Amino acid sequence: MANPDLIKFILEARKRGFTDIKITESPLSNGWSMHEIHSGYEALRQHHFKKGITIWLDKEIIDLLEKRAKRNLMTLPEQIEEIVRRSIASQRPTQQKEKLDDMLVGLFSRKYRKN
Repeated sequence: MANPDLIKFILEARKRGFTDIKITESPLSNGWSMHEIHSGYEALRQHHFKKGITIWLDKEIIDLLEKRAKRNLMTLPEQIEEIVRRSIASQRPTQQKEKLDDMLVGLFSRKYRKN
């Protein structure tokens, strides 16, 4: 059974943008065993519903995103998630392909016939 305090610590550190490697260093240096830390991560994997994605960005882009996040009172991961969410939400549905009957009617209609 994972320690609830350790799980809260990991979640809070992730919200603040720390990598799992950096997060692990702190409990290790404060006497937690690697087995306890691993069980904390495992508990999160089993109960956490968000999926992760890794993207590599140039330093300039990260700096711009960090400024935007600070202005919006968000962490960097929250800001990136918001941008992606808005991008997906603003997409317009693709036009449906014409049905075969509609295509044939269009091909053989007087409008498209050449004399």
